[in-house]
Parts: sequence; structure tokens; C-alpha cells
Amino acid sequence: MILKNVIAAYNEAVFDTDRDKAFEVIHEAIAQGLTPEDIVFKVVIPAMELMIKAISEDFDANLAQHFMASQIASQVTDEMVALFQSSPEIIGHIVIGTSHGDMHTLGKRIVSGCLRSLMIDVIDLGVNVSAERFVDAALEHDASIIAISSMMVHTARSEQGCLAVRQLLRERGLEERIKIVVGGAPYTWDTELYKLVQADAWASDGVSAAKVIKDLIMEMHK
Repeated sequence: MILKNVIAAYNEAVFDTDRDKAFEVIHEAIAQGLTPEDIVFKVVIPAMELMIKAISEDFDANLAQHFMASQIASQVTDEMVALFQSSPEIIGHIVIGTSHGDMHTLGKRIVSGCLRSLMIDVIDLGVNVSAERFVDAALEHDASIIAISSMMVHTARSEQGCLAVRQLLRERGLEERIKIVVGGAPYTWDTELYKLVQADAWASDGVSAAKVIKDLIMEMHK
């Protein structure tokens, strides 16, 4: 009964983007005997997955809500993981950044927050990331996914963006080991654009990208 009440209260706080209430619920749950592991795997992750499934078609209208919810989940996860009895099992590693010439950050910040709460290690390379840096960082951190965010059509289609990452993966024989996921407004406007830039998958927004990336990681680990 305690767990059921915690799940309900936490979900309400997250969907209301009430960070203080979410942490109050979690801290009270710990005081009542739930373990940090219970909080992450039975409360936070299911709540995040529920939020991903519940995304409305009008994503832009709820952008602030989704961003805050992902940040709350990420912050709670970070605090709880530090209290684990043993190191949690990370299901995969990704590198993420905005494409060369692009300085927008919000989309990838939402993705990063969601992924961290799903126990996926995220290496954020920042903005205006070169193809070489994407690939080198993926190798350095043993990442199976390169996630590239583009908010402008010309950065999405640029020869120095995803296309250059694909070329480097091809030249280095890494196409089976490392996959490319793209996202951002240009891909929502043109749902076939990801094929043109030779990505393996795309997501329509920052939150659903977490599911796309998680599913791809699980498929690659089969």
C-alpha cells in the first residue's frame, strides 16, 4: 500500500511539474522504508515511461511541462542512485549534442533528462558539435548511439552534420556498432528527412526520443 500511494503521489507531482512536492514524496517514502532502488525502478522509471506514452499530439504546447518533468526525474534518479547499496546496472551509453552550426539546447536537454531516469548513461557534448567529435566521443565512452539534435533545416541537412557522422562511421567500419538517432523540428516537418541524412532512426520530439533510443539500445543488445 505504501508503494501504491507513493507512485500515485509522485506521478501527480511530476505531471504538475512540482519539483518540491516530488522530492517531498520521495523523501517521505525513504523514511517509511522504501529503498532507493525501489524509488528508481518502481516509481521514477514507470512514471517516466507513463509520461512518454501520454504525450499529446500538440507537443509544443506542453514543451515546458515535458522539460520540467524530465528534469525532476533526472534529479531524483541522481539522488537515489548515490544511495544504492551497489552500483546500478546501466543499460547503455549514448553521446548527444546539437549538430554542427546549431546552438539550440532545449531538445537535447529534455532527451538527456529522460534517458538518465531510464538508467541510460548520457554524455552531453553540447552545441555545434563536429562529426569527428561525435564519433570520437562515442568510441571513447563505448556508446552505441549518437544522438544529434537539429533545430534548423540547414543544420539538419548540412554536409557537416549527420551526413558527415555517417561517412565517418562508414570509413571506420563502425556502422554495426554505433547507430545514429536524429531529432528536432526539421524532422517533424519532414518525416522522411532522417533517411535523406542517413540516420538510423528519428524522434518527433525530445521526450519520445527517449523511447526510440531505449528501444534501439535494447535491440542492439539482443
